[in-house]
Amino acid sequence: MDIEVPRLRELAVSDSGFVFDPMTGHTFTVNPSGLLLLRWLKDGAEAGELSARLAEEFVIEPDEDPSRDVQDFMMQLRECGVVK
Repeated sequence: MDIEVPRLRELAVSDSGFVFDPMTGHTFTVNPSGLLLLRWLKDGAEAGELSARLAEEFVIEPDEDPSRDVQDFMMQLRECGVVK
């Protein structure tokens, strides 16, 4: 998956998780973990390190898999046209 950091940096992201894509005019909202993921990606974080960062930031239950959450989030970004 190609992550275009300049493309991500164009997104307007509010502290509440509201996201506006000025290239398409689309808007969407993200939850607190999605907000962190999006900010980390905008700052140039590698996709491979996001799961570990989530695990450091949030209490992860034994039956939860942060890597699956990251994959799901990246798929949603792809569907929105934000990443390839």
